[in-house]
Amino acid sequence: MTDRREKLLEEIGNRRDELIALTQDLVRMPTLNPPGVGYREICDYLAHRLSKRHFDFEFVRAHDTPGDSEKYPRWNVVARREGAKPGECVHFNSHIDVVEVGHGWTTDPFGGELIDGKIYGRGTCDMKGGLAASIIAAEVFVDLFPEFAGAVEISGTADEETGGFGGVAYLAEQGFFTPERVQHVIIPEPLNKDRICLGHRGVFWAEIETHGHIAHGSMPFLGDCAVRHMGAVVAEMERSLFPALAARTTEMPVVPEGAKQSTMNINSFHGGLPEPEEGFTGFPAAIVPDSARMIIDRRYLIEEKPEEVRGEIVALLERLKAERPKFSYTFNDMWQVAPTMTDRNSPVVTRVAKGISEVMGKEPDYVVSPGTYDQKHIDRIGRMHNCIAYGPGILDLAHQPDEYVGVEDMLGSARVMGLVLIDLLADGAKGQ
Repeated sequence: MTDRREKLLEEIGNRRDELIALTQDLVRMPTLNPPGVGYREICDYLAHRLSKRHFDFEFVRAHDTPGDSEKYPRWNVVARREGAKPGECVHFNSHIDVVEVGHGWTTDPFGGELIDGKIYGRGTCDMKGGLAASIIAAEVFVDLFPEFAGAVEISGTADEETGGFGGVAYLAEQGFFTPERVQHVIIPEPLNKDRICLGHRGVFWAEIETHGHIAHGSMPFLGDCAVRHMGAVVAEMERSLFPALAARTTEMPVVPEGAKQSTMNINSFHGGLPEPEEGFTGFPAAIVPDSARMIIDRRYLIEEKPEEVRGEIVALLERLKAERPKFSYTFNDMWQVAPTMTDRNSPVVTRVAKGISEVMGKEPDYVVSPGTYDQKHIDRIGRMHNCIAYGPGILDLAHQPDEYVGVEDMLGSARVMGLVLIDLLADGAKGQ
């Protein structure tokens, strides 16, 4: 190992306390999505910090994207530090939003408590710990090697937890992820510090509505119950669709093992009267429901064709329409993204693999994520294929109560990221 690499690894270790404090600051900002609160505040925080290292920055609001409003504007920040001479750009992209807290916590979800070498709180693992690690890596790199060639970018982006349309998708549409501007992208999602995530399965979301006829609940024979029709949809899914999905497997290295098959989740089910307001003590009205709605979340494999994924569900509904009296439905596509997988021999993969080997003394595992993340937009819209997910944290902890990230995991990942910067921007990184 050369002196400059040893120097970088040592200096990242020296900033352990700073890494902890930065992660705690980020976690203590409750950027919950939905609805999408605190986005501008965390973007301001990131811009203020990175400007001290002479990063230029842009605030970008994703106007007219899903969820964007005057009350909940979709803000993003992109910070860029130019080197001393021309070269390639390495971009670290992290989403700033976190999911709802849920129940079962034994620690403060936004306390950022440090307990036995772990920082607890919503978003520690997914993915503010990764954001903090990338910032420390970039700061150490530009401090030690200010004459580097090329550019380092760090972005904090909105709405990844709800599809990324107000974040990376919008930025990609504005040209922030073109191959001409950015050549290497690392997304510090929590896939474990010794894993390289090459991509993700595909996703298709849709809403199914079954229709009926409203009537008095004491005379259901005068109406037509939409909930019963939706029950028939679920029964047919159980009978034919779910077994068919379970039988399909992939050559993609998807983790965990169960995600190597096609899957579908029933995300929500609504039928009949709406839920009463909190505190209402009355009884429901006696009606036959004339509408029932279901949202499905279908995850599919690189071996499956997107049009067949949709067509399979429509065919199921058409069978029911032919067999079941009075059955009618509406099928609304919500969004769809095809699977993506970066080549294992691409530059960013080989450099991260080298860093993992150097820092952790082992060869990395190559995996594919069961769920999508913002690589989909960088690949599909930005046309930038040299992109992976790599960051600290344990994937299984994402969205769980008592979510945490290990400090040593963050330090290890930051060291790998720092070595990647040396390798990819090496012409100017001669040290001081």
